Amino acid sequence: MLRPVPVSGNSQGAAAHPGYQFLMSSNPYETPLRGSGDRGDAAGVTSEGAAWLASAGTYPRSTLAFWEERPDAPVVLPCGTAFDVVNTPAMFGRRMLDRLWDEGPGSGPVAVFRGRMLLFAAPGTAARLPSLLGWEEWGGRGQGVPPLLCHGTGDAVTVPAPHGDRSHQPVPAPAGSRWLVAPDTRHPWLPGPEILLWAAVRAARSTVRISIFPPADQDAKVYDVSRRR
Repeated sequence: MLRPVPVSGNSQGAAAHPGYQFLMSSNPYETPLRGSGDRGDAAGVTSEGAAWLASAGTYPRSTLAFWEERPDAPVVLPCGTAFDVVNTPAMFGRRMLDRLWDEGPGSGPVAVFRGRMLLFAAPGTAARLPSLLGWEEWGGRGQGVPPLLCHGTGDAVTVPAPHGDRSHQPVPAPAGSRWLVAPDTRHPWLPGPEILLWAAVRAARSTVRISIFPPADQDAKVYDVSRRR
């Protein structure tokens, strides 16, 4: 089974899910290097992982047959059955991934498409996560969590090709479509809304100063609770 390749010194999160090939780099659009410095497959999706992706559609055999003929072609698949998708700005999504892999349980499959990061999540996440963010008061403007697009039942997303771009030519960031954490099993682990809420809040706290006092009270002593463990 493929083993994730961590990008930082802390690989506890990566070890939690050896069923994924961890293809992360410091640039969220860049296809990472693997092995001894050679550029590996831009996707890393196995036949088992492709079968899981295809199972989301109405005609999975047709999807797999299409990929046999066009392994470098993305397809549109419905959400809500095999997976939901949380769609984030690329850099904020990268910070969420850092939290998930460095401090949490790891992530499910993750892809980049046209400047956005797609985090595959357990079915039902799209319906629950926005209300959790609202209840935690982390979903509004100025709270540090940017608008997250949650795709669930009735929605569809463009899924990157299982084998990526075989030309090994650089892909412009806005048009990039590739896997960062590639699925390679028929039954992948997928984070639920509580885990993604935790990751989003931790990612926001890494960039936002939080005070327990209103900013208008200039005489009050300010406590930065983001430093509290």
